[in-house]
Amino acid sequence: MTQEPGPRDAVVDDAVVVDDVVVRFDDQVALDGVSMTVPTGSIVGLIGPSGAGKTTLVRLMTGALAPTKGTLSVLGEHPRKFRRETRERIGYMPQSFTLYPDLTVRENVDFMASLFGMLFFPRRKRTREVLELLDLWDVRRRRAGKLSGGMQRRLELAGALVHDPALLFLDEPTAGLDPLLRARVWEELRRLRGEGRTLLVTTQYVNEAEECDRVAMIVDGHLVALAAPEALRHQAMGGDLIEVETKERFDGMTLAGAPEIVRIRQESPRELTLTVDDAGTATPGVVAAIEAQGGSVETVRELHPSFDDVFAALVSADARARAARVNETADAAAAA
Repeated sequence: MTQEPGPRDAVVDDAVVVDDVVVRFDDQVALDGVSMTVPTGSIVGLIGPSGAGKTTLVRLMTGALAPTKGTLSVLGEHPRKFRRETRERIGYMPQSFTLYPDLTVRENVDFMASLFGMLFFPRRKRTREVLELLDLWDVRRRRAGKLSGGMQRRLELAGALVHDPALLFLDEPTAGLDPLLRARVWEELRRLRGEGRTLLVTTQYVNEAEECDRVAMIVDGHLVALAAPEALRHQAMGGDLIEVETKERFDGMTLAGAPEIVRIRQESPRELTLTVDDAGTATPGVVAAIEAQGGSVETVRELHPSFDDVFAALVSADARARAARVNETADAAAAA
């Protein structure tokens, strides 16, 4: 069932807007000054370790929590004041299993569909579609409480997808799934995005950042970075990376000062890793510079560091920046 926006449901450029949000639980700060947007028709990934604040942010967006400070809007409304029509356009998959353990797999999904007003025959058809998608059709008569942990996660996802919402909040949707099934889930999420749906997905699988249009990296309640995957890679590494192998020994430091090159790392007498502003435009100039120094290039290729490396680099840079700010504050206080 495809739900079109009603007459009062204006389509906005940003489905979610979060502005300087702080959340405190007693003396603990769960989110500290987070600002971000989720553009309509995109997949935005929230990536970070367990306890970073990802689930807290999702609970804010669904109206389960109120911010201590700051503002946010979802589909143009405050989440704590959603109209019924707005709630029906939102799908939510929580981190913990919340469906009915005494109902069968099919009964759970069918019940979720009925809550959104789906009629009997479309409901039956859509229930079968999502159960087949998530490899649950063969166990449709099994009680939910008897499923394995991975199957329960898939059942939660089926319940969130069944009414075909315009905006989906998915908290760790691929946790506990094998790589093949994770790939199928992401294929379905991309299909939904292609139909104009908006998805915000939390994950601890850092390399799933590649599947997103934009990635928000959260650590200790702080938004470390927010950008498209390639932009994050560029930010983390200080530019694009080029790996060069020469036919004979070559001193890479003779390239210092070349306008295309930001940083030089000599891996071995014949191997260099160069950081450049843009690999596409810099590569011909790098080859020409090596030949001008009497060298000869055997191979040259652009490197794409894994998002594990990207995440580690960004977190480390953020930690250094925060430490520097703390030291500056302490120095200013001491001088006063």
